[in-house]
Amino acid sequence: MTKVTLGSTGITVEKNSFGALPIQRISKEAAVHLLRKAYEHGVTYYDTARWYTDSEEKLGEAFDGMREKVYIATKTGSTTAEGFWKDLETSLHNLRTDYIDVYQFHNPAFCPKPGDGSGLYEAMLEARAQGKIRHIGITNHRLNVAHEAIDSGLYETLQFPFCYLATEKELELVEKCKKANMGFVAMKALSGGLIANSAAAYAFLAQYDNVLPIWGVQRESELDEFLSYIGNPPALTEELQAVIAKDRQELLGDFCRGCGYCMPCPVGIEINNCARMSLLIRRSPSAAQLTPEAQAKMKLIEKCLHCNQCKAKCPYGLDTPTLLQKNYQDYCEILAGKEY
Repeated sequence: MTKVTLGSTGITVEKNSFGALPIQRISKEAAVHLLRKAYEHGVTYYDTARWYTDSEEKLGEAFDGMREKVYIATKTGSTTAEGFWKDLETSLHNLRTDYIDVYQFHNPAFCPKPGDGSGLYEAMLEARAQGKIRHIGITNHRLNVAHEAIDSGLYETLQFPFCYLATEKELELVEKCKKANMGFVAMKALSGGLIANSAAAYAFLAQYDNVLPIWGVQRESELDEFLSYIGNPPALTEELQAVIAKDRQELLGDFCRGCGYCMPCPVGIEINNCARMSLLIRRSPSAAQLTPEAQAKMKLIEKCLHCNQCKAKCPYGLDTPTLLQKNYQDYCEILAGKEY
């Protein structure tokens, strides 16, 4: 079993963590089953957030009475100290606990610091002093905020997208965290579903001894894949290296990661799915992508106002309106039977 320590936190866990965003889409019974099965097979780090609807409640149900046996990380997206305390108390209630192992600012547009006027970091310090949180972390999709967080010395963990589609800029963050003795938690390890080969994804991340990957799990078959790697981790063979090289050739560049920070759209376009539909439908085709409901969602792109609100909010600097139009054109061709 391969272990990873999250920097100065001293938290040492199996190099497989459970991303609990997807369990908001399944029943409480099914979610509790997955969470407990993961624990029984050695997974002890679980990541959730206040924004993930009932995910925290499901974690609370799964680990009620055995809280000390797992590490729980959650997040607040609040921009005020008042909202911070409200989120924290709600999370503690939902998780059925009196403390959170890693409490994170959820993708803030700036790096909270003492004296910045927001009161957010001061609230973090007070919550830690009260014993309600144990370690202070931050999640982000913006390189400048991530670098500022590392340089500040104020944070014990950074959660950032990292997978085999990473560029030198993301690799720099990983190394910088290692030098700063700061935990690095890799989200979007499957690039929001665009990476279909979990063995390749696992083997790539296994190269970095300071990185803890989060695998978003919704189905038992998905969980079983990652659990199988605990006792038999895939090696980065020539075959898997070829998979990675092919995917990097196809996907590096202007593609939507599906993070959703461009939302909401003033005309209701589901940007985080529609702006990458042509990639999803070719890489992991599903009948659900062609239903009347899916077609109606894509047709909304015709109503795009080109207001550029989504473009301005994209942490990757994408020309989102153009990307939407391209995906809509591709989707229409697929529907017409020219491809698929």
